[in-house]
Amino acid sequence: MVHMCTVVPISLTVGANRIVPTVAIPHPLGNPSLNREDEKKLRRKLVEKALNALQTEVSGQTVFE
Repeated sequence: MVHMCTVVPISLTVGANRIVPTVAIPHPLGNPSLNREDEKKLRRKLVEKALNALQTEVSGQTVFE
């Protein structure tokens, strides 16, 4: 499982093994100030990072910056 979050210390506290930091609390997987194309690139990058984290073997909590 991958936990995508805006507040990494909370994810660490609850014991998530794979943590992917996201953008901001009101918009974790986007940025409304970006144009449509740039926001799509941002979202794709975050999802790809999460998929990579899911495929990565970890031993303990790991934050994928």
